Amino acid sequence: MSLSTQHTAAEGPTGAAQRRGPFRVGERVQLTDERGRMNTITLAEGGAFHTHKGFLNHSEIIGRPDGSVVTNTAGHQYQALRPLLSDFVLSMPRGAAVVYPKDAGQIVTMADIFPGARVVEAGVGSGALSISLLRAVGDGGYLHSFERRQEFADIARGNVETIFGGPHPAWRISLGDFQDEVVKAEQPGSVDRVVLDMLAPWECLDAVATVLAPGGVWINYVATATQLSRTAEAIRADGRFTEPDAWESMVRGWHLEGLAVRPEHRMVGHTGFLLVTRRLAEGVEPLVRKKRNKAEFSEEDLNAWTPESVGERQVSDRKLRRAARDARAGSPEA
Repeated sequence: MSLSTQHTAAEGPTGAAQRRGPFRVGERVQLTDERGRMNTITLAEGGAFHTHKGFLNHSEIIGRPDGSVVTNTAGHQYQALRPLLSDFVLSMPRGAAVVYPKDAGQIVTMADIFPGARVVEAGVGSGALSISLLRAVGDGGYLHSFERRQEFADIARGNVETIFGGPHPAWRISLGDFQDEVVKAEQPGSVDRVVLDMLAPWECLDAVATVLAPGGVWINYVATATQLSRTAEAIRADGRFTEPDAWESMVRGWHLEGLAVRPEHRMVGHTGFLLVTRRLAEGVEPLVRKKRNKAEFSEEDLNAWTPESVGERQVSDRKLRRAARDARAGSPEA
């Protein structure tokens, strides 16, 4: 079931023009105070941003250039900037967990999403990844998104139209199960890239193999190691794809203040695994990677695996005896 994307044209500029020029009514603006705290507001005629430290009239921002510094009624200053894509994604309305910017960037690059590409994706969630994919394919590309739930589709559409200033000309969104709907909507071998963010991507093997062009890229975003393993083994057993590669990315910020330059205490750790493979030409069997077996290791190699060689500390017999006494002393049987 395809959802219409024909809406009344949004007032004001869209596309690249929306990101340029002075601030306008209806725009989202990111305000950062002197302590680095950020708030995102939507500019309105007669509107005001209130805090316990006074208020800032929207009229003080409207008409100013991007990157201005404005002052509220109590003399506190704010830096006003248009939110970046990463800012928008992390603050936008959401019905499902979003694909973090660090993963979206990996997907766009490692799946080689290029301008003009024909891409299909499932599930849409809140539209975070859809926005990155649409930016990558451009107005002349094609993105067909599949979502099972109407509510998520509505949230995604709203977020996409907010950041682009209206419906995107390259986007189509459909309701239904990906494996059933994509083969009805897309011609065999007509899709350049497939991006799946779902619970069981291995159920879509036949559908992906049908619509993906030879050499096309299929990338999966999964949350757990068990999903990762099952997807990889299903791809290997299918025989129509190359050997899959998998990875995850972690981002750690750095504290920069004078000579106090060090890693931040917090970091964006595991959010999901990425697994990528490519479609082989019809009738071609995948290469079987040669693997070294134990017989290929020399006796010298085998003897090298000692506690000392891998940096393991040696524990004295005396310390072991003392630890054993302490353990027995703390036992309920003692």
